[in-house]
Amino acid sequence: MEILNSVSGQVIKRTLIFCLLTLVAIGMVFPMAWMLLVSFRENPEQYSSFMELIKAPWVVFNYSEAWTSDNFLRYFLNSLLIASVVTAGNIVFCLWAGYAFARRRFKGRALMFALVIGVLMIPQQVIMIPLYRLMAEFGWINTYASLIVPWLVTPFGIFLVRQYLVSLPSEIEDAARTDGAGEWYILFRIVMPLSKPILTVLAIYIFLSNWNSFLFPFLFVNDEAHRTLPVGLAFYLGKQSIDWGHLMAGASISAIPIILLFILFQKRIIEGLTAGALKE
Repeated sequence: MEILNSVSGQVIKRTLIFCLLTLVAIGMVFPMAWMLLVSFRENPEQYSSFMELIKAPWVVFNYSEAWTSDNFLRYFLNSLLIASVVTAGNIVFCLWAGYAFARRRFKGRALMFALVIGVLMIPQQVIMIPLYRLMAEFGWINTYASLIVPWLVTPFGIFLVRQYLVSLPSEIEDAARTDGAGEWYILFRIVMPLSKPILTVLAIYIFLSNWNSFLFPFLFVNDEAHRTLPVGLAFYLGKQSIDWGHLMAGASISAIPIILLFILFQKRIIEGLTAGALKE
Protein backbone atom coordinates (compact mmCIF):
# COMPACT_ATOMS: atom_id res chain seq x y z
CA MET A 1 0.00 0.00 0.00
CA GLU A 2 2.82 2.40 0.86
CA ILE A 3 4.48 1.63 -2.49
CA LEU A 4 1.21 2.36 -4.35
CA ASN A 5 0.74 5.61 -2.48
CA SER A 6 4.32 6.61 -3.27
CA VAL A 7 3.91 5.81 -6.98
CA SER A 8 0.57 7.62 -7.07
CA GLY A 9 2.10 10.67 -5.41
CA GLN A 10 4.95 10.75 -7.93
CA VAL A 11 2.51 10.48 -10.85
CA ILE A 12 0.40 13.34 -9.50
CA LYS A 13 3.50 15.45 -8.91
CA ARG A 14 4.82 14.85 -12.42
CA THR A 15 1.40 15.57 -13.91
CA LEU A 16 1.16 18.89 -12.07
CA ILE A 17 4.68 19.85 -13.13
CA PHE A 18 3.89 18.91 -16.73
CA CYS A 19 0.68 20.98 -16.70
CA LEU A 20 2.47 23.96 -15.18
CA LEU A 21 5.31 23.80 -17.71
CA THR A 22 2.78 23.42 -20.53
CA LEU A 23 0.97 26.59 -19.43
CA VAL A 24 4.28 28.47 -19.20
CA ALA A 25 5.29 27.24 -22.68
CA ILE A 26 1.95 28.31 -24.16
CA GLY A 27 2.29 31.74 -22.57
CA MET A 28 5.76 32.15 -24.08
CA VAL A 29 4.95 30.79 -27.54
CA PHE A 30 1.56 32.47 -27.99
CA PRO A 31 2.88 36.01 -28.74
CA MET A 32 5.18 34.65 -31.45
CA ALA A 33 2.40 32.50 -32.88
CA TRP A 34 0.13 35.54 -32.95
CA MET A 35 2.85 37.57 -34.69
CA LEU A 36 3.28 34.93 -37.38
CA LEU A 37 -0.47 34.56 -37.85
CA VAL A 38 -0.97 38.30 -38.33
CA SER A 39 2.03 38.53 -40.68
CA PHE A 40 0.36 36.13 -43.13
CA ARG A 41 -2.93 38.06 -43.30
CA GLU A 42 -3.97 40.94 -45.52
CA ASN A 43 -5.37 43.83 -43.46
CA PRO A 44 -5.59 41.73 -40.25
CA GLU A 45 -7.18 44.63 -38.34
CA GLN A 46 -10.45 43.98 -40.16
CA TYR A 47 -11.00 40.71 -38.30
CA SER A 48 -12.80 41.08 -35.00
CA SER A 49 -12.10 37.67 -33.48
CA PHE A 50 -9.29 35.17 -33.23
CA MET A 51 -11.24 32.51 -35.16
CA GLU A 52 -11.88 34.92 -38.05
CA LEU A 53 -8.17 35.65 -38.17
CA ILE A 54 -7.35 31.93 -38.33
CA LYS A 55 -9.87 31.30 -41.14
CA ALA A 56 -8.72 34.31 -43.18
CA PRO A 57 -6.83 33.69 -46.45
CA TRP A 58 -3.06 33.31 -46.23
CA VAL A 59 -0.80 35.77 -48.06
CA VAL A 60 2.98 36.05 -48.33
CA PHE A 61 3.46 39.43 -49.99
CA ASN A 62 3.70 41.13 -46.57
CA TYR A 63 7.20 39.71 -46.22
CA SER A 64 8.45 40.73 -49.66
CA GLU A 65 7.00 44.24 -49.29
CA ALA A 66 8.42 44.65 -45.78
CA TRP A 67 11.87 43.50 -46.93
CA THR A 68 12.02 45.87 -49.91
CA SER A 69 10.45 48.95 -48.28
CA ASP A 70 11.92 51.78 -46.24
CA ASN A 71 15.60 50.68 -46.17
CA PHE A 72 14.66 47.52 -44.26
CA LEU A 73 17.70 45.66 -45.57
CA ARG A 74 20.00 48.49 -44.39
CA TYR A 75 18.46 48.39 -40.91
CA PHE A 76 18.86 44.61 -40.84
CA LEU A 77 22.54 44.76 -41.84
CA ASN A 78 23.22 47.56 -39.33
CA SER A 79 21.78 45.48 -36.49
CA LEU A 80 23.72 42.43 -37.65
CA LEU A 81 27.00 44.37 -37.81
CA ILE A 82 26.56 46.07 -34.44
CA ALA A 83 25.39 42.95 -32.61
CA SER A 84 28.21 40.83 -34.09
CA VAL A 85 31.01 43.30 -33.25
CA VAL A 86 29.70 43.89 -29.72
CA THR A 87 29.38 40.14 -29.16
CA ALA A 88 32.96 39.52 -30.30
CA GLY A 89 34.21 42.34 -28.07
CA ASN A 90 32.43 40.94 -25.03
CA ILE A 91 33.83 37.47 -25.60
CA VAL A 92 37.38 38.84 -25.61
CA PHE A 93 37.22 41.55 -22.96
CA CYS A 94 34.92 39.72 -20.53
CA LEU A 95 37.21 36.69 -20.79
CA TRP A 96 40.23 38.85 -19.96
CA ALA A 97 38.57 40.58 -17.03
CA GLY A 98 36.88 37.43 -15.73
CA TYR A 99 40.18 35.54 -15.88
CA ALA A 100 41.94 38.32 -13.98
CA PHE A 101 39.31 38.34 -11.23
CA ALA A 102 39.25 34.54 -10.99
CA ARG A 103 42.96 33.70 -11.14
CA ARG A 104 45.10 36.74 -10.49
CA ARG A 105 45.88 38.23 -7.08
CA PHE A 106 46.30 42.01 -7.08
CA LYS A 107 45.67 44.92 -4.75
CA GLY A 108 42.09 46.16 -4.76
CA ARG A 109 40.70 43.10 -6.53
CA ALA A 110 37.79 42.66 -4.12
CA LEU A 111 36.86 46.35 -4.34
CA MET A 112 37.00 46.37 -8.13
CA PHE A 113 34.85 43.27 -8.38
CA ALA A 114 32.38 44.80 -5.92
CA LEU A 115 32.18 47.85 -8.21
CA VAL A 116 31.47 45.57 -11.16
CA ILE A 117 28.63 43.96 -9.22
CA GLY A 118 27.39 47.41 -8.21
CA VAL A 119 27.15 48.49 -11.84
CA LEU A 120 24.74 45.61 -12.43
CA MET A 121 22.26 47.29 -10.11
CA ILE A 122 22.24 50.58 -12.03
CA PRO A 123 19.37 50.84 -14.55
CA GLN A 124 20.36 51.85 -18.07
CA GLN A 125 18.00 54.82 -17.93
CA VAL A 126 20.19 56.37 -15.21
CA ILE A 127 23.23 56.59 -17.51
CA MET A 128 21.22 57.68 -20.55
CA ILE A 129 21.90 61.44 -20.30
CA PRO A 130 25.57 61.24 -19.14
CA LEU A 131 26.34 58.73 -21.87
CA TYR A 132 24.63 60.86 -24.51
CA ARG A 133 26.70 63.90 -23.47
CA LEU A 134 29.85 61.78 -23.61
CA MET A 135 29.02 60.53 -27.11
CA ALA A 136 28.30 64.11 -28.21
CA GLU A 137 31.66 65.32 -26.86
CA PHE A 138 33.43 62.53 -28.76
CA GLY A 139 31.51 63.44 -31.93
CA TRP A 140 30.06 59.94 -32.13
CA ILE A 141 26.39 60.85 -32.56
CA ASN A 142 25.04 59.27 -35.77
CA THR A 143 28.02 56.89 -35.97
CA TYR A 144 28.52 53.18 -35.42
CA ALA A 145 30.99 53.97 -32.64
CA SER A 146 28.24 55.18 -30.28
CA LEU A 147 26.37 51.91 -30.78
CA ILE A 148 29.42 49.66 -30.39
CA VAL A 149 32.16 51.08 -28.15
CA PRO A 150 30.14 51.61 -24.89
CA TRP A 151 28.94 48.00 -24.99
CA LEU A 152 32.14 46.12 -25.88
CA VAL A 153 32.38 44.90 -22.28
CA THR A 154 29.53 44.40 -19.81
CA PRO A 155 29.61 43.85 -16.03
CA PHE A 156 27.23 40.90 -16.39
CA GLY A 157 29.64 39.22 -18.80
CA ILE A 158 32.58 39.76 -16.45
CA PHE A 159 30.60 38.33 -13.54
CA LEU A 160 29.39 35.35 -15.59
CA VAL A 161 32.85 34.40 -16.85
CA ARG A 162 34.49 34.94 -13.48
CA GLN A 163 32.03 32.69 -11.68
CA TYR A 164 32.54 29.97 -14.28
CA LEU A 165 36.33 30.13 -14.13
CA VAL A 166 36.30 29.95 -10.33
CA SER A 167 34.60 26.56 -10.62
CA LEU A 168 37.33 25.19 -12.93
CA PRO A 169 40.43 23.52 -11.45
CA SER A 170 43.62 25.51 -11.88
CA GLU A 171 45.98 22.51 -12.04
CA ILE A 172 46.06 22.53 -15.86
CA GLU A 173 47.12 26.18 -15.89
CA ASP A 174 49.77 25.53 -13.23
CA ALA A 175 51.15 22.63 -15.27
CA ALA A 176 51.33 24.85 -18.36
CA ARG A 177 53.23 27.50 -16.41
CA THR A 178 55.65 24.83 -15.19
CA ASP A 179 56.30 23.92 -18.84
CA GLY A 180 57.09 27.56 -19.60
CA ALA A 181 53.80 28.73 -21.12
CA GLY A 182 53.03 32.44 -20.92
CA GLU A 183 49.83 34.01 -19.65
CA TRP A 184 48.51 34.81 -23.12
CA TYR A 185 49.10 31.22 -24.25
CA ILE A 186 47.34 29.90 -21.15
CA LEU A 187 44.41 32.29 -21.62
CA PHE A 188 43.73 31.60 -25.29
CA ARG A 189 44.92 27.99 -25.67
CA ILE A 190 43.80 26.52 -22.34
CA VAL A 191 41.28 28.71 -20.53
CA MET A 192 39.32 29.84 -23.58
CA PRO A 193 38.64 26.31 -24.95
CA LEU A 194 37.56 25.17 -21.47
CA SER A 195 35.24 28.19 -21.29
CA LYS A 196 33.39 27.52 -24.56
CA PRO A 197 30.07 26.63 -22.84
CA ILE A 198 29.85 29.85 -20.83
CA LEU A 199 31.24 31.97 -23.68
CA THR A 200 28.51 30.58 -25.92
CA VAL A 201 25.87 31.57 -23.38
CA LEU A 202 27.45 35.02 -23.09
CA ALA A 203 27.56 35.42 -26.88
CA ILE A 204 23.88 34.50 -27.26
CA TYR A 205 22.89 36.86 -24.45
CA ILE A 206 24.92 39.80 -25.77
CA PHE A 207 23.81 39.27 -29.37
CA LEU A 208 20.17 39.06 -28.33
CA SER A 209 20.43 42.16 -26.13
CA ASN A 210 22.03 44.28 -28.86
CA TRP A 211 19.87 42.90 -31.64
CA ASN A 212 16.74 43.94 -29.74
CA SER A 213 18.19 47.16 -28.28
CA PHE A 214 15.98 50.17 -28.89
CA LEU A 215 16.63 52.93 -26.32
CA PHE A 216 20.24 53.88 -27.02
CA PRO A 217 20.13 53.36 -30.82
CA PHE A 218 17.05 55.57 -30.88
CA LEU A 219 18.83 58.17 -28.73
CA PHE A 220 22.24 58.17 -30.46
CA VAL A 221 21.21 57.85 -34.12
CA ASN A 222 19.02 60.24 -36.08
CA ASP A 223 19.86 59.35 -39.68
CA GLU A 224 18.66 56.33 -41.65
CA ALA A 225 22.17 55.24 -42.65
CA HIS A 226 23.00 54.06 -39.10
CA ARG A 227 19.52 53.15 -37.90
CA THR A 228 19.06 49.68 -36.42
CA LEU A 229 16.20 47.28 -37.06
CA PRO A 230 14.15 47.86 -33.86
CA VAL A 231 14.32 51.63 -34.40
CA GLY A 232 13.51 51.19 -38.06
CA LEU A 233 10.44 49.12 -37.20
CA ALA A 234 9.26 51.88 -34.86
CA PHE A 235 9.46 54.42 -37.67
CA TYR A 236 7.98 51.89 -40.08
CA LEU A 237 4.98 51.67 -37.79
CA GLY A 238 4.30 55.37 -38.16
CA LYS A 239 4.88 55.43 -41.90
CA GLN A 240 2.55 52.52 -42.51
CA SER A 241 -0.22 53.96 -40.29
CA ILE A 242 -0.21 50.83 -38.14
CA ASP A 243 -0.24 48.36 -41.00
CA TRP A 244 -0.10 45.32 -38.76
CA GLY A 245 0.47 42.82 -41.54
CA HIS A 246 3.67 44.48 -42.76
CA LEU A 247 4.79 45.35 -39.24
CA MET A 248 4.44 41.77 -38.00
CA ALA A 249 6.19 40.51 -41.12
CA GLY A 250 9.14 42.79 -40.35
CA ALA A 251 9.15 41.68 -36.73
CA SER A 252 9.10 38.03 -37.83
CA ILE A 253 12.11 38.60 -40.09
CA SER A 254 13.96 40.28 -37.22
CA ALA A 255 13.35 37.20 -35.04
CA ILE A 256 14.93 34.79 -37.54
CA PRO A 257 18.61 35.30 -36.52
CA ILE A 258 17.82 34.75 -32.84
CA ILE A 259 15.85 31.58 -33.57
CA LEU A 260 18.65 30.24 -35.77
CA LEU A 261 21.26 30.96 -33.11
CA PHE A 262 19.26 29.11 -30.49
CA ILE A 263 18.70 26.11 -32.79
CA LEU A 264 22.38 25.91 -33.74
CA PHE A 265 23.78 26.39 -30.23
CA GLN A 266 21.03 24.86 -28.10
CA LYS A 267 23.33 22.15 -26.73
CA ARG A 268 26.05 24.67 -25.88
CA ILE A 269 23.56 26.95 -24.14
CA ILE A 270 22.31 24.13 -21.91
CA GLU A 271 25.91 23.08 -21.12
CA GLY A 272 26.83 26.64 -20.21
CA LEU A 273 23.82 27.13 -17.96
CA THR A 274 24.46 23.89 -16.08
CA ALA A 275 28.27 24.00 -16.00
CA GLY A 276 29.68 24.77 -12.61
CA ALA A 277 26.42 23.98 -10.86
CA LEU A 278 28.08 21.01 -9.15
CA LYS A 279 31.62 20.97 -7.84
CA GLU A 280 33.44 17.80 -6.95
